[in-house]
Amino acid sequence: MASSSFLFLFLFLGSSLPLFIFTNGEKVPTLPNLTTLSFEEGYTQLFGDANLMLHRDGRRVHISLDERTGAGFASQDLYLHGFFSASIKLPSDYAAGVVVAFYMSNGDMFEKTHDELDFEFLGNVRGREWRVQTNIYGNGSTSIGREERYGLWFDPTEDFHQYAILWSHERIIFYIDDIPIREVVRTPAMGGQFPSKPMSLYATIWDGSNWATSGGRYKVNYKYAPYVAEFSDLILHGCAVDPTSHRPTCEAADAQVYNFITMSSEQRSAMEKFRKKYMTYGYCYDRIRYQTPPLECSVGSEAGLFLSSGEAKLYDRRRHGKRHRRNTADADI
Repeated sequence: MASSSFLFLFLFLGSSLPLFIFTNGEKVPTLPNLTTLSFEEGYTQLFGDANLMLHRDGRRVHISLDERTGAGFASQDLYLHGFFSASIKLPSDYAAGVVVAFYMSNGDMFEKTHDELDFEFLGNVRGREWRVQTNIYGNGSTSIGREERYGLWFDPTEDFHQYAILWSHERIIFYIDDIPIREVVRTPAMGGQFPSKPMSLYATIWDGSNWATSGGRYKVNYKYAPYVAEFSDLILHGCAVDPTSHRPTCEAADAQVYNFITMSSEQRSAMEKFRKKYMTYGYCYDRIRYQTPPLECSVGSEAGLFLSSGEAKLYDRRRHGKRHRRNTADADI
């Protein structure tokens, strides 16, 4: 990217969700309006039978967890890069052990070398808020696990909030509403562990009793079932890929446009404030899992990595002998 080019991404979260890029103060052609899709236009049910229910308008879907099963759905197409989002309302009341996931993956095609980009919503006991975790896996790098975890500034059970993933060849940005909460820039240090193969988009609800709340201490209590997660404003805007050849079906120029999307200074400032206040776990600061941090962590704040006071206290406790669970991100923070 030429240094003389001054690129900003303005993300307007209205009904049509247009994205614009400004270069040297002038608007240039970029993504068309990001209109929402009906469920039948873009998705198919994965599992759950009657635990997936469509609203009469076809644009809102409920997935639920009960003693019998969870539920899930997936995009009909594979995508190589794009902007993917949904407005989600999480189950209320006691939700310990419940996991709601909104994510991209190709694990069904690449069992040992899969890529994945996750929003995982982790339920909690009554009186404690849901937590949000983001994960990034590339080329089967689940043993490294680039997890981060956050609190929220709102109650995600009271209303819908938008969660979005922007994925390009150069960077990955996670958004909550209009705030970027995490950016991962492709670096030589990550090598082939930056997600690079076509993925589908998924949404699921399931029983994570063995790890999701306090490392498995609190289980799903089916007395409060069904646990219902609601999805609306579904957006799939990406470069679709032929499922047989794995070649993009979009024009080359359309595929490249995502590479030029970045953040405005205001968005970057908002991200830094969010991370300093609400991030409670970051893999780059986990000295139990990684005595020597992964190489990309050396870029520090340039990659938007910030250590919160809560994180520092957590690591201090663990250095003094607290038991290490499934991984450090699994503890109730």
